Parts: sequence; structure tokens; C-alpha cells
Amino acid sequence: MTDEFPDTLTQKIGVLLRRETEARILAPVIDALADAFGRDQVIDIVRQVIIKLAHESGAELAAEYGDSADAFMETLQFWTKGGALEIEVLHRSETQLDYDVTRCKYAEMYRALGIPELGAVLSCNRDFAMVEGFNPDAKLTREQTILGGGKCCTFRYEFPDTTENQV
Repeated sequence: MTDEFPDTLTQKIGVLLRRETEARILAPVIDALADAFGRDQVIDIVRQVIIKLAHESGAELAAEYGDSADAFMETLQFWTKGGALEIEVLHRSETQLDYDVTRCKYAEMYRALGIPELGAVLSCNRDFAMVEGFNPDAKLTREQTILGGGKCCTFRYEFPDTTENQV
């Protein structure tokens, strides 16, 4: 997006409605391209594009909110809007943010649309690249997702300790 026409759609409608709209458009396009070029190749290209977009989105959020664990926690408002995610925060500090997603309406939506495998590509796939764009020194560990069959989605973020650089 350009500065002349910034992307404010997520702030207006929330991520869940945005992802549903995108999925309803992309799923038939992906199917048509898969028929022409092979599903694996098309899914790989879509995955790469989504990772690039997520990285850019993370950088944009950091530019607006900062790149700390607290700033990252603040940005979760866009993903949780309208109860889209139910989150249980397990640990929060300047260098760590651990939470479980105990309900994911994104997963429910992708299943209802009959495209859970695309949900993993279009949504879950973003998480690692997004935090890398947000703070290149931050790390995400995730052992399971609801969409992947887990009871919850486990998010374990480590952010760099910025107090070491202060005098």
C-alpha cells in the first residue's frame, strides 16, 4: 500500500472479517489456478505471498506501535476484535509474551467454508513472518494450533531485552 492510500481496512472491520472476505475470493481463484498449474505449486506461491505480506504488516505495526512485547500485545486488539480469538495470557513481561488461544473463530470460519487447509496457509502461516517483521530479534515458538487439531494454539514469544542497552 502507498502512503496516499493507506490500508486501514483491518482497523475498521477487524482481521476476522477481512480474512473471511479474502478467503471467499481466494479459494475459487486458488482452485482455478490449481487446475491449470497444479495445486502444490499454487499453494506454495500463495504461501510465499502471504509470508511477505505478513512480514510487511508486522513492520507497519511496529512503526506505529513500537516493537516491544507490550506494543505487540497492544496490536492483538485487531486479531481479537469481536471475540475472534479467546486468549489466555500465561506470562507477560518486557521480554516474554506467552498465551494460548483457547477459541479461534478463524479456524471455525475456515472449517465452515470447507477450506481448513487453506486456513492454515492464509492465517496460521502469517504468525512467524509477522512477528519477524514486527521485531527481527523476536522469536515465536508454537507447538500446536486449533486448525491443526490441537486443543489450543500455543504462542510463546521472546523479545530482546532492551534494558541492557540503557545506561
